[in-house]
This record gives sequence, C-alpha cells and structure tokens, in this order.
Amino acid sequence: MLYWLTHLSDGGDFFNLFRYQTFRAGGAFFTALIFGFLFGRPLIDLLRRKQKKGQPIRDDGPQNHFSKAGTPTMGGLLILAALTVGTLLWARLDNGYVWIVLLVTLGFAAIGFADDYAKVTKQHHAGLSGRVRLLIGLMIAACAGAAAAWLHPDALSNQLALPFLKNTLINLGILFVPFSVLVILGAANAVNLTDGLDGLAIMPVMIAAGSFAVIAYVVGNANFANYLGLHFVPGTGELAVFVAALIGGGLGFLWYNAPPAAVFMGDTGSLALGGALGAIAVVTKHEIVLAIVGGLFVVEALSVIIQVLYFKRTGKRVFLMAPIHHHFEKKGWGEAQIVIRFWIIALILALIGLATLKLR
Repeated sequence: MLYWLTHLSDGGDFFNLFRYQTFRAGGAFFTALIFGFLFGRPLIDLLRRKQKKGQPIRDDGPQNHFSKAGTPTMGGLLILAALTVGTLLWARLDNGYVWIVLLVTLGFAAIGFADDYAKVTKQHHAGLSGRVRLLIGLMIAACAGAAAAWLHPDALSNQLALPFLKNTLINLGILFVPFSVLVILGAANAVNLTDGLDGLAIMPVMIAAGSFAVIAYVVGNANFANYLGLHFVPGTGELAVFVAALIGGGLGFLWYNAPPAAVFMGDTGSLALGGALGAIAVVTKHEIVLAIVGGLFVVEALSVIIQVLYFKRTGKRVFLMAPIHHHFEKKGWGEAQIVIRFWIIALILALIGLATLKLR
C-alpha cells in the first residue's frame, strides 16, 4: 500500500525509498514485530478467557507435557495478523505472487483454526476430520499451483528447476499442479508435525523463511539471477517483503512462546506457515531446495511415516514416540536441549540450501 507513495517522488527524495524492496522489507519486519509486541498479551488474555481449559494434552504423550495443561492455543493468529498487516502495508499489491502466497497462508490458517476450534470445544486432541483437512488443503494448493504456472514466464511455466545444475529444466506439463500440491501440502503438514515443543517450530520456520527471502530476492533480480546461473522469475523479489513480515510476526510470537509458553501456535499457525513456505518454493522455482532448507521438517514428517508403516507391518516401533522430537524426550533429553539442538540443525540445513545458489 505504501508503495504508492512513490508517485509523490521526484526521484531524489524520501518517497523514492519506497521503490526499494529492501527498504519496504525492513518496514514490514518492524511493523509486524511491533504489532506482535503490542497485541500479543491482549490476544493471549482473550484466548485464555475463551478457551478456559486451553489446548487438550494427549494422554499418550510425554509426562512432562501435563504441566502445560491450561495453556491456550491458536497463538498463530498473532503471527498471521502481524504478517498480514505488514504485507498489506509495505508490499506491492499489484504483484500476483504476493497474493498467491498470502492467500495460501490464510487458507491453511482457516483449516488450522477450524481444527484448533474443534479440539478446544471437544477437549480432545482429535480435531477436524483428516479427510476434510486434506480435501480443503488440496484445493487451496491446486489453485496456487495453477496460478503460479499462469504467472510464470512462458519459458518457466510448468517447469521444474533442479539445484546444482545451470539452465536445466524438467517439463512437468499437467503434472506441475499435482507436484505443487505435494510441495505445499507436504510443507504445511511437516511444519504442523514439528510443532510439539515450546519454540520448536517457529524458529526453524523463520530460518527457512529467511533463506527463501534471499532466494526470492535473488531470483527476482535479473542481474543476480544471471550472475548465479539461476532462472529469472520477474516479480518474486517482492516476496522478501512478505517474508520479512513473517519473521517480524514470528519473533513477536516467540516472545510469548519461549519456554514456558504463554500460548501455543496451534494448527492455526503451523499449517499456515508451512503452507507459506511451500507456496514460496513453488513460486520461486525452488521446490527441491525447500527439502534441504526445511530438512528438519522433512525428518519430522518421515519419522511419523516410518513409525506408522513399520508398526502396521511388524507391530513394533522404530522410535520410542513419533514425531522424532518426542523420541528424544522419551530418551531423557530436556525440552530446551531438544529445541536448541533442532534450531542449530535447522540453521545448518538452511546454509546448505543457500549454498545451492552458488554451487552450479
């Protein structure tokens, strides 16, 4: 919205700053951060009054989780409100990619909100039907994939770019939309599975998002893209503003989610943020790099898949409990120990993912 202030510029004054994505990204970050600090406590108090008993705790979970009983959920609303305000205020609203990512984020947030609401009202960890969640998520992701293919330049539409290889594209044709669905749905559910300890999911999400802010900015800049041998996708640089708002909102939430958490993110936040990462990866043609940058989320999801399949086949378990962060809890690791070590792993994987920009 504030981008339109550039119409007041003569090219050498303050209003000219609004032309720069980096300036507006900084504005979006601080807007979302301040929003989180200002409205975090009132939102938590409201959620506590409305939910009373808070998020239900699983009976088969680690015993130390019962001490968290009564903690409200749906804290992802704080992140979503902050990033939405930051994005609408500072991003160019004539950019289609911004709207794709923002609408995917809000769409998955709606799924998560319905799921959290069902859990709170029923006081049971089983919320919205899995089939309903999958069907709605599939439709949102399919629309996003189709919209991205339509907005991409003709040379890149329906193409899959491979990391480490210059000028290499695989034409997926009509399979691009199903592939996009797999990426977006997979990312949303992987982040959702990771969100099981105080602060565990939000920091890796911000780390991965920060990596994709760099990727989006570079891919959307013709000079940088040509220098690094990347596929130039005009307009994606504007997503750096969205990501900056996400990180600002995430830090505002983490202030209250740091152990012991005053509020849980809930599916409202985890599904939305995972969907956002997947949508950004699809838009920037870096779907495979997401599996590296978000490798922690991939491991969490794989631990659940392996556990379920192995148990159905043998009646035995590979892990003491899945997702894998609960396995380490069962082994006696402290919550803070697990969270910080997983943050370190997420940072390392993000750096490896960013290295793919140069190693070609």
